[in-house]
Amino acid sequence: MSVSASASTANPDAQPTRRRIPKVPFWAQIVAGLVLGVVLGWVTRTYDVQWLHTTLDQVGHIFVQLLKLAVAPLVFFAILVSITNLRKVNNAARLATRTLLWFMITSLIAVAIGLAIGLLTNPGAGTGLTPKDGEKPENAGSWLDFLTGIIPTDVITPFTELNVLQIVFMAAVAGVAALKLGEKAQPILTFSESVLALLQKALWWVIRLAPIGTVGLIGYAIADYGWDLIGKYATFTADVYIGCALVLFGVYPLLLATVAKVNPVQFFKGAWPAIQLAFVSRSSVGTMPVTVKVTERLGVPKEYTSFAVPFGATTKMDGCAAIYPALAAIFIAQIFDVQLGIGDYLLIAFVSVIGSAATAGLTGATVMLTLTLSTLGLPLEGVGLLMAIDPILDMMRTATNVAGQALVPVIVAAREKILDHDAYNAASSSPIDEDEDEDAYGVRDAERKVTVPATA
Repeated sequence: MSVSASASTANPDAQPTRRRIPKVPFWAQIVAGLVLGVVLGWVTRTYDVQWLHTTLDQVGHIFVQLLKLAVAPLVFFAILVSITNLRKVNNAARLATRTLLWFMITSLIAVAIGLAIGLLTNPGAGTGLTPKDGEKPENAGSWLDFLTGIIPTDVITPFTELNVLQIVFMAAVAGVAALKLGEKAQPILTFSESVLALLQKALWWVIRLAPIGTVGLIGYAIADYGWDLIGKYATFTADVYIGCALVLFGVYPLLLATVAKVNPVQFFKGAWPAIQLAFVSRSSVGTMPVTVKVTERLGVPKEYTSFAVPFGATTKMDGCAAIYPALAAIFIAQIFDVQLGIGDYLLIAFVSVIGSAATAGLTGATVMLTLTLSTLGLPLEGVGLLMAIDPILDMMRTATNVAGQALVPVIVAAREKILDHDAYNAASSSPIDEDEDEDAYGVRDAERKVTVPATA
């Protein structure tokens, strides 16, 4: 009698081992969604399948709306909690100042690259587009709107109208007030931490739908705009992607290797889950919980990460607020036959570095573009020229934004000698699972304190 037969006789109730279906990696699901979206979009446009066109539109729209649904409360409570978490960090003011400084430095480098590419390639030449093809946007940004729009007229409207800049202002005021109140504010902080954890859990469910949302967003873009339209913007599209790629895979690795003195490859391994989700979702704020977690994976202390990443998700926009407006201004000036001078290019750099908070981490960069055009005195109708191609551009722009939002905390932590190099070197590209993501904002471990050296 064979061994297997004996085993069966000895244990007749034993159940045969079932083969488990292998789990498909999240990145593979995203890629599959991209491919399927392109195929369905092509089928829809080629054979004029109206029901499929409508379906793709609705699927993509619902996914974006679900992300936006969580944006307002997530930003408020994330900023509030992150500011109060600074009480756990010695020399917190210095960390915040260094973070803001590196945000500005990297933005300046990004806008310089955007300007250089635009001047070399002349993206507005030979497109066949004319000023008549443009349409003035309903809402245009200006410096007065930007400065006066920071302070809300009431506490409800910013949430209903999704004015992220005003939400950030209110959250910052509430966070600083909570710090000043001390123990008296503890009930509010406990409540805020619980709400943030709840929002994070709900948003995680939305993030898991990203592969399906990808099918709708990409499919609709291909079906609605088509390859012919993309062809008209071929140089401009290539410029945006090349500019973002130079920052993402050129500038960032150089800063990591020379300033932070860490392995750049490890950064991309650790940050990959956030970068891929940003590419699909086109929302820095929607990606924020994953960005927080991958930054922690890279060895940045939780208490500092929980401040730097939410702050960056609403102000740090190398793709949307630096590269893109620089190229778009040159593109629109060429279409409208307006000559730009050295002073104009300096103004573009100034707007990109100082005004990037107006972009607010949402899909699209229309506010930042109108702010740049109005500062330069360029026709706002130029915004309409770029609206059709915007979804295609926004994917790469947002991926660059989010990579920068993880990069700066790594650089600052390394410079301040609080980076966990063992964790950094062990960071992997595996997806963030739901259980791992539960405490992304460091609302626990209340007693742990991060010490930042007093001298550089």
